Amino acid sequence: MGLTRDEESNTYVTDNNSKLSFLRYNSPFVQIILIGLVCFCCPGMFNALSGMGGGGQVDPTVANNSLTALYTAFAIFGILGGAIYNILGPHITLIAGCSTYVLYSGSFLYYNHYHHQAFAIIAGGLLGVGAGLLWAAQGAIITSYPPANKKGTYISIFWSIFNMGGVIGGLIPFILNYHRTEANSVNDGTYIGFMCFMSLGVLLSLAILPPSKVVRDDGTKCTHILYSNVGAEALEILKLFFDWKMLLIVPAAWSSNFFYTYQFNHVNGSLFNLRTRGLNNVLYWGAQMVGSIGIGYIMDYSFKSRRKRGFLGICVVAVVWSCIWGGGLANQLRYTSSDITEKLDFKASGSDYAGPFLLYFGFGLLDAMFQSMVYWVIGALADDSEILSRYSGFYKGIQSAGAAVAWQVDTHKVAPMSQLIVNWVLTTVSYPLLLILVLLAVKEDNRAEEEPA
Repeated sequence: MGLTRDEESNTYVTDNNSKLSFLRYNSPFVQIILIGLVCFCCPGMFNALSGMGGGGQVDPTVANNSLTALYTAFAIFGILGGAIYNILGPHITLIAGCSTYVLYSGSFLYYNHYHHQAFAIIAGGLLGVGAGLLWAAQGAIITSYPPANKKGTYISIFWSIFNMGGVIGGLIPFILNYHRTEANSVNDGTYIGFMCFMSLGVLLSLAILPPSKVVRDDGTKCTHILYSNVGAEALEILKLFFDWKMLLIVPAAWSSNFFYTYQFNHVNGSLFNLRTRGLNNVLYWGAQMVGSIGIGYIMDYSFKSRRKRGFLGICVVAVVWSCIWGGGLANQLRYTSSDITEKLDFKASGSDYAGPFLLYFGFGLLDAMFQSMVYWVIGALADDSEILSRYSGFYKGIQSAGAAVAWQVDTHKVAPMSQLIVNWVLTTVSYPLLLILVLLAVKEDNRAEEEPA
């Protein structure tokens, strides 16, 4: 199986004759694949749904209000999620989290027929609770399970599998609504398709092992703690708000989902018709796979020094960010002087479609690069699952608070140009703070390079 137990030291040692030890069920590689599949089915499909703008409805009001409830609850349970994960373990945490995605998609199926906002808003709030649990578990797994010198690679593997959910999820509304270019909302089959995938994610979550049972190829475990308790976790969560490392991450966390409102509603939702929005989603989430792989390589293999890799990764993302949002500014200037009278169609609009589409594709590329980079920085702060579950939960909680504000900003009809400028400024502020964090808190990894998986 690749590992044997040393009875004297009561630890596992690598069997160097096994070239497939990374395929052990209890290896970090296999567990990263599994959590990627869980997120493929649940948040991946959710991303495809929300990425259409307005949750697939022509009027984004119900989706905006539902997402505000979602991210408000997410902000609270994202921060608490790490503690809950440490107490309950992955199975209960993930099952509870994944189940709420099914309910959320079902609420839009209900809205298609009855046009009552209440169910969608309540389902959004419950999904906020569930998403907080799921993403705290996910963050702990992808930052603590991999070996220190391969965290960027493993994060990019996860991000690629997860965003394949957005690709497949984008195909669902594209195919099922291909001939409905003038429809007000996607059809029932679209929401039912999302619900089927999300239900599969609930079942797949049973395959995730707790960190105490996951063994790296060098024989180390992801944590030596078998369980935690409420009092200890409450104290550790409180400490996060006074931890200078977490305070430096706050601007990056706040801005990292803030831009979705502008991208989904004022680029994809405003400029394109229904079927083209579905196609754009396929390529938006496909771009995320490319972005995560590229930045993962830089963060792991560009230099031997971990700090230098961190510096380079942050600087690359900052440059790409400025270029793409510069394109966003140029695109937005085209639409500030007059209302959009005709939606773009990928078949009928010709060259007019190309520019806005490439911008939306670039936004997807940038999102994955930015978030993978931040996860790498968080993962470089520690190796233990118990610590990193709290760090990841804090990141997701602040991220969700920012998203809750962003969706309400849009509900109150703040001008798209103002939203664009705020997004650009918020994220730009985060880069020098992340550089300081890498300089002061990230330790060099002097361990010998392991065999490549």
